[in-house]
Amino acid sequence: MKKILDFIMIFLLVFLLVNFFNWEKKDNTVKEDLIVKLVKNSYTIPAWVKLDVTNNTSKTLKINTCKNISLSYLWVKKDFDKDFCKDIVLKPNKLRVIDFSDEYQKFMKTGNYLITLNIDWKQYPESFNIENKGTITKIFVYLFYAPAYNLIITLINLFSWSLWWAIISITILLRLLLLWPQHKMMVSQKKLQALQPKIKEIQEKHKWNHQMLWMKTMELYKNEKVNPMWSCGFMLIQMPILLVIYNVILYIKDTSNHYYLYSFLKDFDFHSINYVFYNIDLLGKWWTTWVILWLIVAILQFFQVKLSMANNKSNTKWVVLEKKKWSKDYNSMMPDPEMMNKVMLFGMPVMVWIFTYQFPAWLWLYWGITTSFMIIQQLVVNNKLKKSS
Repeated sequence: MKKILDFIMIFLLVFLLVNFFNWEKKDNTVKEDLIVKLVKNSYTIPAWVKLDVTNNTSKTLKINTCKNISLSYLWVKKDFDKDFCKDIVLKPNKLRVIDFSDEYQKFMKTGNYLITLNIDWKQYPESFNIENKGTITKIFVYLFYAPAYNLIITLINLFSWSLWWAIISITILLRLLLLWPQHKMMVSQKKLQALQPKIKEIQEKHKWNHQMLWMKTMELYKNEKVNPMWSCGFMLIQMPILLVIYNVILYIKDTSNHYYLYSFLKDFDFHSINYVFYNIDLLGKWWTTWVILWLIVAILQFFQVKLSMANNKSNTKWVVLEKKKWSKDYNSMMPDPEMMNKVMLFGMPVMVWIFTYQFPAWLWLYWGITTSFMIIQQLVVNNKLKKSS
């Protein structure tokens, strides 16, 4: 005990001595008046160029985007459009982002570019490169991203610049397109639940022969016309679509996306888009809206899972054959379906919360509409299977 106390005393003494000498030290580093830095040093066409400017002085500075900023491509100066010219106020110890996305047409050629900020007789140059997209990225953009982007912009234009109506419309459209695979997945899940007693019988009968157990299980699936892979297959279809929609809406404010617009949408005004839905910023991440939207989606998710487990009359226990290291015997280790159902019933809303709490509010709107569709579809499937049985 004494050794431990001695060690603690020595540690505290050394800690106090180190801090004592550090107190007397002063920060002699000289801060620059301005820190000018590009958000990225490399871009692809179309480029959404941004310049971070930090004012480390004690006075307010004013910058004109045309008079104080110059752009050159391969050392040849390029002039900005008149609409881009505006005054920017830089308050002391504040960061401002200068956005060049409206000037995306100035960055349509590959090569080296130089942006220089000129203020108080000082120059702050920043160079960057613009390259072409890779082959895989081009395929993704022109086959998936560009069509989805034009579809959403068309819907925004159709619904008087409202983003939330566009999201509702595209969600309903996607649910209609995925209606058949979703239906097949739900039917397959219900049939799998009904087959659990038969699967248990096969497991108990062939618990010593893994190969026969697998063959008989596959034969049961074939005879009952059940495909256990339907759930995975549906996720493989749905996830890429959701990723495309997510990227489209994530960069909806990026005016350089004008490059991807089809000819009949070239006059679209990005600045007219309304991002507010009943006082909720669809692109925002406020904790109050997060809690409210999560409660709504969690309740919907609860009912959807509850319905997917309805009409399941099986009270038998599932069996998983697990071999003991010290024995050739096998035993049952899996808890009964009732416990697993409770985990799904209360765990799914929590999982949705964990995986989506960092995302903007529009994703909750998408998820809520999707879950509502699934509830209606699950009711239809349950009713259909109940009549057939």
